[in-house]
Amino acid sequence: MKKLIISLCVSCSGLFFSQVAVNASPENNNRWTFGGGIGFGFGSNNYFNLSAAPRVGYRLTEDLEGGVLGSISWQKSNAYSSTMFGVGPFLNYYIARTFFVSANYQHYFINYKDKFYDFKTNADEDALYLGGGYMQRIGNNSYLQLGLMYNVLWKENSSIFSSGLVPNIGFVVGL
Repeated sequence: MKKLIISLCVSCSGLFFSQVAVNASPENNNRWTFGGGIGFGFGSNNYFNLSAAPRVGYRLTEDLEGGVLGSISWQKSNAYSSTMFGVGPFLNYYIARTFFVSANYQHYFINYKDKFYDFKTNADEDALYLGGGYMQRIGNNSYLQLGLMYNVLWKENSSIFSSGLVPNIGFVVGL
């Protein structure tokens, strides 16, 4: 189970991917932002992980963005299989388009099946991530975001995740 959670956290941390707008002018008046990602991983015991994490935001002011993000992860190995869905709102504040602070809430729905013990379970868990990071411009209105988040609702002995600390890499288009 710990390998599942660690692998999930590592996969989710690098899941952000987006389409880059071609020929978009810097004076873009569109307030919508888009991003998302895909990720995959391989490991021992025929472990495989596939994940996706889309996001849609709206610039409330020049430096404040709110929106909705989601995530889906599918994992399989010789010992277990699992599917996890997450959805929730986010809020980002941008500082000179170089740094950002962020808060996002996720509600996760988890379906887990242990193949050795013929055990199945469905669970859910809430996460409130707070953190921030650095931004690098990669196009007219596109940025690479590198950050670190901490789940303030994480509890060591009852969480499905192995740690509350989550590094993230993301792309956002439309800022």
